[in-house]
Amino acid sequence: MTPQGNAAATPRKPNRGRGAGPENRRALIDAAREIFATEGLRAPLSSIAKRAGVGQGSLYRHFPDRLALAVAVFDENLEVVEQIAKKAETSLDDFFALIAEQAVVSTALIDLMWRSQHDERVAHVGESLARAARTVLDRDIGRGRVGRHVELDDVLLAVTMLADAITRTDGADARLAVASRVRAILHAAFAPRA
Repeated sequence: MTPQGNAAATPRKPNRGRGAGPENRRALIDAAREIFATEGLRAPLSSIAKRAGVGQGSLYRHFPDRLALAVAVFDENLEVVEQIAKKAETSLDDFFALIAEQAVVSTALIDLMWRSQHDERVAHVGESLARAARTVLDRDIGRGRVGRHVELDDVLLAVTMLADAITRTDGADARLAVASRVRAILHAAFAPRA
């Protein structure tokens, strides 16, 4: 029986206990990726919890603040970058293409990570990116696809320039066009010199 005046009460979801923790975390990260991409970082965290199908208490147990949630999403992006960087066929051009692809849909996350770069929870991001970039750069220099004048710091600066150009451009189509132009400039700048 429902309380008086609330004949259409919504049934409560059963609490699945601690065992649902990993599944809830996964759902929250997936929901945050979607919502941050479409609504930006100012989207209410309640909308992320709702999309994930969990309560706000669960969200805050896993991610005490917006930055913690953004770092979790960004970490997954970096895992993809690191895995692709390890593949023997991945070139520096491929690396920049992947960074651009992720930046086009993650502009809000990149902006937050940049603003929070001195937060200890973000420090590992640069280290992970540098490891992946070093792997690809060394391989491409060894194969003669990239000039010996190119250093790791050049690649990391190029990543920053590429991501910044994308995040400062409005609209997905315009971002893709900017990414393509920046990648062409980087390709020419990093080519072997005669």
